[in-house]
Amino acid sequence: MNRKLFLKSVALAPFAAALRLSAAGPAIQVFKTPSCGCCGGWVKHLKANGFQVTVNDVPDTTPVRKKYGVPDALQSCHTAMVEGYAIEGHVPSADIQRLLKEKPKAKGLAAPGMPASSPGMDMEHSDAWDVLLFDAAGKSTVFHHYPAK
Repeated sequence: MNRKLFLKSVALAPFAAALRLSAAGPAIQVFKTPSCGCCGGWVKHLKANGFQVTVNDVPDTTPVRKKYGVPDALQSCHTAMVEGYAIEGHVPSADIQRLLKEKPKAKGLAAPGMPASSPGMDMEHSDAWDVLLFDAAGKSTVFHHYPAK
């Protein structure tokens, strides 16, 4: 390598590293039980869509849900945290990305139960289902409606 090119590459190295860091998707922590297969499917969905996922296997997700303010009526099989928002269940990555872009005043998103066609469940046919935005008081509104397949 010639000297001039080498000096340019050394001078630009910190900027290149910063670009690589900024290109990484949002960091998300997932809390799930070790035996949950569909949770693993959801984690794969998040990774495939650019999220930097840390998985925490816990014996019971109930304490995690309570800690992060997820209403009992919205519970599912796993809970995640991303940028201060709780994500309960098989919420599609596009909905999480929209949440992070819009930054509404809310506790988080939930896909209650285990919708059959949601990421990680991946069944071909399902009833209609909703991703719900919920607040600190436990009130929820429809954030995204998914029609029956």
